[in-house]
Amino acid sequence: MAKAAPNLCFSPLTLNQNRKENFFSSQNGCFIHKPSLKTKIFSPIFSSCIPIRISATPTRTIDHQVTDYNAKILHFCQLGDLENAMELICMCQKSELETKTYSSVLQLCAGLKSFTDGKKVHSIIKSNSVGVDEALGLKLVSFYATCGDLKEGRRVFDTMEKKNVYLWNFMVSEYAKIGDFKESICLFKIMVEKGIEVNSYTFSCVLKCFAALGSLKEGECVHGYLLKLGFGSCNSVVNSLIAFYFKGKRPESAFELFDKLCDRDVISWNSMISGYVSNGLTERGLGIYKQMMYLGIDVDLATIISVLVGCANSGTLSLGKAVHSLAIKSSFERRINFSNTLLDMYSKCGDLDGALRVFEKMGERNVVSWTSMIAGYTRDGRSDGAIKLLQQMEKEGVKLDVVAITSILHACARSGSLDNGKDVHDYIKANNMESNLFVCNALMDMYAKCGSMEAANSVFSTMVVKDIISWNTMIGGYSKNCLPNEALKTFAAMLKELKPDSRTMACVLPACASLSALERGKEIHGYILRNGYSSDRHVANALVDLYVKCGVLGLARLLFDMIPSKDLVSWTVMIAGYGMHGYGNEAIATFNKMRDAGIEPDEVSFISILYACSHSGLLEQGWRFFYIMKNDFNIEPKLEHYACMVDLLSRTGNLSKAYEFIETLPIAPDATIWGALLCGCRNYHDIELAEKVAERVFELEPENSGYYVLLANIYAEAEKWEEVKRLREKIGKQGLRKNPGCSWIEIKGKVNLFVSGNNSSHPHSKNIESLLKKMRRKMKEEGHFPKTKYALINADEMQKEMALCGHSEKLAMAFGLLTLPPRKTIRVTKNLRVCGDCHEMAKFMSKETRREIVLRDSNRFHHFKDGYCSCRGFW
Repeated sequence: MAKAAPNLCFSPLTLNQNRKENFFSSQNGCFIHKPSLKTKIFSPIFSSCIPIRISATPTRTIDHQVTDYNAKILHFCQLGDLENAMELICMCQKSELETKTYSSVLQLCAGLKSFTDGKKVHSIIKSNSVGVDEALGLKLVSFYATCGDLKEGRRVFDTMEKKNVYLWNFMVSEYAKIGDFKESICLFKIMVEKGIEVNSYTFSCVLKCFAALGSLKEGECVHGYLLKLGFGSCNSVVNSLIAFYFKGKRPESAFELFDKLCDRDVISWNSMISGYVSNGLTERGLGIYKQMMYLGIDVDLATIISVLVGCANSGTLSLGKAVHSLAIKSSFERRINFSNTLLDMYSKCGDLDGALRVFEKMGERNVVSWTSMIAGYTRDGRSDGAIKLLQQMEKEGVKLDVVAITSILHACARSGSLDNGKDVHDYIKANNMESNLFVCNALMDMYAKCGSMEAANSVFSTMVVKDIISWNTMIGGYSKNCLPNEALKTFAAMLKELKPDSRTMACVLPACASLSALERGKEIHGYILRNGYSSDRHVANALVDLYVKCGVLGLARLLFDMIPSKDLVSWTVMIAGYGMHGYGNEAIATFNKMRDAGIEPDEVSFISILYACSHSGLLEQGWRFFYIMKNDFNIEPKLEHYACMVDLLSRTGNLSKAYEFIETLPIAPDATIWGALLCGCRNYHDIELAEKVAERVFELEPENSGYYVLLANIYAEAEKWEEVKRLREKIGKQGLRKNPGCSWIEIKGKVNLFVSGNNSSHPHSKNIESLLKKMRRKMKEEGHFPKTKYALINADEMQKEMALCGHSEKLAMAFGLLTLPPRKTIRVTKNLRVCGDCHEMAKFMSKETRREIVLRDSNRFHHFKDGYCSCRGFW
């Protein structure tokens, strides 16, 4: 008596009397059975060469006219003359036509995709009560499947009493073709239940279905079943198993099968190469190819394409060129899919000229060819080249698809080519592609990266359907374009529409960091923890950056230490954080730990460490890192690196050396470099050099009012009021506007803004004024007198002192002392550089009130505690 089958992956299946064991069980754990002699190896049978079983010689005399009808219809079918074939078949009586005649006409209908005629033939078959045997049933099902009506084909299939394995395989295959893998598997289960003797094709097809669905466990059960039936050495089945395990991310299992396969064909080798490449194990895949060449195994087009993809992924240009030569010798160069893969390989390996040569030699190009070429220009940052290709495509009548459009927009975004991006937008409008979600998202991304958030918002606001990428693009765009309030507003609107993901968190956190909105940032941090997003490295890095820029350096370091796998961004954020807070030695220690961890610094990492040295006055160390960058890492200094070095020299009082350094630069200095020296001139009161430097700055950025104000402040501190007046008149004549000094402090989630000299409208203005007067009086009692030179006005000492009391950072600090609980750290952010008098007032406040004050200005952080500041004068 047969044992009950265990319910493992499928429902319990019972085979017919000849095969009652369940295929998920095994005896003694061994699967060593040989294939049944009754099992037929499946081969392509849906061509015109279908074996038709001829009945025995009839006892009656064959009517010659009937024979003539069948012969004529078959002849018309061979000629592809469906019209005459249909005319004859409609004329004939029920008894006059053979089954094979109907089959031939149905096959022709399928080949010509003449659905109407095929339906008519089926109707005739039904009206004539023709018995549908396996051969005719196959043709009917094949016709409906070919003409896109698989549902009707299934109805025919289900009504047939007898169905052989070929027909079952056909249905399994057809459902797989349309992506209905579950139905394919369901049919396979029914086959097993009914005891249909499956063959190699059945297993090959069903394994592809399990691979597509990611059903690894069920696929393994089928593996066991086919071993039990003795198909473990069947070449085509093992090849399908190899592909299945690669798809299931089990490359070792795939290799084990390949290694044990004695009769390897080119498909076996190709499966290994493409499987390794698709699993990110490109070197192993290329190793299999080299082994294949060493053994002298002939390659085919699939081999060449898989190897070229591997070369593209790994940047192995030399091997790619060798494969190119082999393909030419094998006459593959005329195949369009080969040419497309080849030019993609050249472009991804950085040889855009090589890709262009392939492209120009192509006799036939499709949209993939153009898209691959456009993607090549995109990777190279050459948006102009991508735009020219777009124009050439239009001339040649090639219509761009979504992939091509998004590739060009990506090229414009990378190079910051707003004008080119607008041209592409015009093309999108002209070709009615504005409703495509992917195109709209790419458009917003392009505008955001080119700094045009108004245009990005215009696209966003007209979108009927928005996905999470749409929202993230806008939030991230606002954050990167220094519009943090808009980013937070968009985030709030998003919460009403759909649930944010980890990428949203990484986009919105920089907005909180930019505003020093600690409370809002903590709320988002809580959301991240509740939703399990903290394991995302982008989110983890953004959290570290948030707390760094909100002045909570200790918590930032704690979160940094919790990141299990730190990347270059993680280390760079922490190094920059120490630099902003004036902890240069800690920044250097972190930089060294990064190198010990095997992570190589890039140009941004060196900007961060040079910045840290500058803000801590570490002159020797700064020069050492500058030379390490050039000599050890072969990174050519850019303007940002030179600006850090000029800033370092200027902050440490080496103004003449800084000037000489700028004069000897191998590239033209920009306004930022000269501006760093101008700040140094203010710190060390070098008016003569300041005038000299200012001339250079004004030439480079004549409309930047900040540099005029800086020079005016240098004159004011030296009490050169005529020069101050002259500069202010010049600013007025040129229509330049000075950014007013403003500071803000976040209390209970609300941001309170203070503007210099404009405090009267604030509800706590009287209390703030009273507190500041009290502090000023105590300062004087202890011998700290106001630094009235920072008032920057031509007035008596009393008026200067009153002006100093109206500075925005003092107002914000006083408001924090009045409203925050005792011992709560006061965190103030200012849009400009903190003035010297406010710096002294903050030091005194921290000592007098025993409160820690963290002030973030446009340059750095100042931590005031017990009368001291972390900047140690380097600000």
